[in-house]
Amino acid sequence: MFLRTAILTILVFSMTNQMASQVVNPSFGKGINFNAPDSSMSVKMQFRIQTLFTGETLLDDSQDWTTNALVRRARLKFDGFMVDPRFRYKIELGLSNRDISPSSDFEEVRAGSKIVLDAVGKYAITDNIDLWIGQTKLPGNRERLLSSQKLDLVDRSLLNSKFNIDRDMGIQLRGIINVGNALLRPQFALSKGEGRNITADNIGGFEYTGKVEFLPMGKFTKGGDYVGADLAREATPKLALAVAYDINQGASRQQGNLGSFLVDSLGNYLETDLSGIFADAMFKYQGLMLMVEYAQRSISENIVADNGKGYYTGSALNVHTSYLFDCDWAVSGRFTQIKPDNQTYSGVTETAEYTLGISRYIKGHSLKFQSDASLIDVQGASDMKLRIRFQMEIAI
Repeated sequence: MFLRTAILTILVFSMTNQMASQVVNPSFGKGINFNAPDSSMSVKMQFRIQTLFTGETLLDDSQDWTTNALVRRARLKFDGFMVDPRFRYKIELGLSNRDISPSSDFEEVRAGSKIVLDAVGKYAITDNIDLWIGQTKLPGNRERLLSSQKLDLVDRSLLNSKFNIDRDMGIQLRGIINVGNALLRPQFALSKGEGRNITADNIGGFEYTGKVEFLPMGKFTKGGDYVGADLAREATPKLALAVAYDINQGASRQQGNLGSFLVDSLGNYLETDLSGIFADAMFKYQGLMLMVEYAQRSISENIVADNGKGYYTGSALNVHTSYLFDCDWAVSGRFTQIKPDNQTYSGVTETAEYTLGISRYIKGHSLKFQSDASLIDVQGASDMKLRIRFQMEIAI
C-alpha cells in the first residue's frame, strides 16, 4: 500500500513539475494550484493531517484511565478540471490506518486496503445542474457532509457514527434553483448500496437517496453552511434547512454502507430494506453557529444475524452550538441522544452524550488546535464515561 502511495505521489509531482511555470497563487491552506500551459487542465493538490490524543475513564471509584495517541486522519486530495471547465474531478485518498483498514468488510474488498475515499467526475450540464459519476459522499445528514477538516469539535457526533449513509459508488444529480434571494437545492443519488471500495458483486438491490435544501436568506459566505463555526462572522443572519430520504434495498450491512455484513449460520448474506429520514438546520450570525439534526432509520422486517448483530435502527437528535470570539477562540457545546426503535433487533443502545469544546483557530480550519470533554451515558451501564480529547489540524 505504501509503495503504491509513493508511486502515485511521484507521478503527481512529475506531472505538476511539467506545469511548474503555471503555479497559481500558492498560499498556506489553499493548496498548490497548477494550470496546464494550454489551459486544458488544472490540478489543486492538498494534504492534511489530524493528530489526536484521547483519554477515557469511568466515573467510578477506580479512576483508571485508558489513553491513546494516533494519526486520526491523513488525507491527500486533488481536484480541478479536464479539457473544459465543465468537466471537473475530485480524488481524495486516506493514508492513516483508520482510513484504510478493511475491518468489517475484509472479504468484500478482497483483502485490499480502502485507500480511496473519493473518486468522482463532475459534469456541469447547465449552470445550475451537475451530474456526478463515481464514489463520493451521498446527500445525507449535514454533519457527515461537512469535511472532517472543517468540524467545530474534535469529531462528529453519535448521530453521525450510528446513522449516516456515508460514501458509495453511483451517480448523482445536483441542482440549484434561485427563488428571489433564496436558494433551493434538489439532489438525487442512485448508488450500489454497499459502501466505498467494495469489489464484491451487488449483494442486494440499489440505494436511492433524495435531498432538498432551502436557504431562505441566500448563500452563506464562502459556503459556510458546510463549515463548522462561523469563521466568516456572517454580517446578516443565514439559515439552511434540509430534509433527505434514503432507502437501501436489500441492505446486508448494519448501516447499509457501513458496519459489519450480516450473515446466517451458512454464511449467506441477510438482506432487508433499510430506510432513513434526515432533517437538519444550520444558522449563523456574527460568530454564532447553531446546528440541529434529526435522523430516523428503520428496516422492513425485524431480523438479526446468528451472532446477535443487528441493523442500526432507531432515532437520534443532535444539537450543536458554538460562538467564535474576535480573538479566534471558540467555545462549543453539543448534546446528542441515540434511541433504538426495538432493543431486541436494533444494533444500537440508548445513549446520551454531553460535550463541551474549546478551539483555537490560527489559520481558519487549516491550522487549529481543538479540545473537548464529553460525558457519555449508556443505558444499562453502571457508571458514566468521561472522555477528553485534544487534536491538532494542519492542512496545506
